[in-house]
Amino acid sequence: MVKPLKTRKPQTVGELKKAKYRALSVKAEMRKNLISKIRKNENFFPGIIGYEETVIPQLENAILSGQDVIFLGERGQAKTRMIRSLILLLDEEIPVLAGCEINDNPFHPICKSCQEKIQTLGDKAEIAWLNRQQRYAEKLATPDVTIADLIGEVDPIKVAEGRYLSDELTIHYGLIPRTNRGIFAINELPDLGEKIQVGLFNIMEERDVQVRGYKIRLPLDVYVVASANPEDYTSRGRIITPLKDRYGSEIRTHYPRSLKDEIEIMDQEKTSFDDDGAFTTFVPPYFKELVAEITSLARKSPEINQRSGVSVRVSICNYENMISNALRRAIRVGEKEVVPRVSDLPYLVASTSGKIEFETVEEDRNNSLIEKLIDKAVLTTFNRYFQVQQFDAFLARFKSGWSVEVSERMKSSEYQRRTQEASPHTAEMRGLLEALKKLTCDQSAAQVASGLEFILEGLYLHHRLNKEKLAEKSAYRA
Repeated sequence: MVKPLKTRKPQTVGELKKAKYRALSVKAEMRKNLISKIRKNENFFPGIIGYEETVIPQLENAILSGQDVIFLGERGQAKTRMIRSLILLLDEEIPVLAGCEINDNPFHPICKSCQEKIQTLGDKAEIAWLNRQQRYAEKLATPDVTIADLIGEVDPIKVAEGRYLSDELTIHYGLIPRTNRGIFAINELPDLGEKIQVGLFNIMEERDVQVRGYKIRLPLDVYVVASANPEDYTSRGRIITPLKDRYGSEIRTHYPRSLKDEIEIMDQEKTSFDDDGAFTTFVPPYFKELVAEITSLARKSPEINQRSGVSVRVSICNYENMISNALRRAIRVGEKEVVPRVSDLPYLVASTSGKIEFETVEEDRNNSLIEKLIDKAVLTTFNRYFQVQQFDAFLARFKSGWSVEVSERMKSSEYQRRTQEASPHTAEMRGLLEALKKLTCDQSAAQVASGLEFILEGLYLHHRLNKEKLAEKSAYRA
């Protein structure tokens, strides 16, 4: 059976009319597609975790209401990702007049050159098809952004060709007009100068622009979405009131509200490499909780500037560094299984310090603060899994002079040997093996090493063991 040929897309205004194409405004188009996705229970925010009951319903309401939106939140709260995901609510393709700088609607052009083209060619005017990715533009607001960047400027070349300054055709359009019939996003909105904010307001509300004193009536069809830090937006008064009032919905983002969400983001966002099966990486569940707990504690610390926030990127980079140090050890000692240990945690200072702002600027004190956060995270995670009393029999072995040395460079087999020095059937070792099983660290030497270090460190932080730091290693004793 011969498959039917793919339907040919209209190539002229006349063909588009015959196809009975109905052009919608951007807000109507997004609303239509959102309704369809809600009915089908589709997720149109891929990779967004923890906002299902908070941010996403508010955004859906704004789109259904046809409102422009501003996201308020500290850094690392997926504001930009949310904004970029809005592209999925646009149609796959829309028709535009061929050669138009501002994606004019073939049925209702707004720029002078396209109006003249329709008057001259009528239904024979050619059209082009614009995909959804080409209908999105994004700008980071900085103090040096100009009206020319966002709205437009007189093009001296066009003036030199003989056009008058008062002629609309002399205008070189900026980002916003070039995003006509699409989504325009501006990040860190408060950093725009007041003059530029007025220009943005005119585009959103009055639908006209002024370029060097020449007023152009330009009824653009643009969905405008922005992001801002709450402190800049609400406290410092850096937004002109008319512009602030123009955004229909002000949506507050937030950091993950549970360790489960933070861990899911860590797993999703960490950088992965294909090592062709040379290594097998296993991160025990408790270790993921530990890394997420460090970030959670940092968000509550009075010694860290909470106004600037503690990004999820802290968790992601710590997670990556922890695995990398475990990999470095495996390479050095000739092992194929990569499992992180507590002795890898000091290397997280490097991936934490650059992503948080301290209330003081003393480097040594700040590094010490990060180390304290790590210790507290270990203790909190330990208490989530165990009660210290269950290790009384295991601790009795230390009272007889037993000790355990640990090092981030030590082979996993050495840890396993230490756990097998006594019969596994004795109460002291049976309790340890049960604890390792609860940590999912009982299937290999590398896993045993990870679990044993965690248990020893937890007992030390509970003041049930002493920890003596030696050259490149530590020893746990009674």
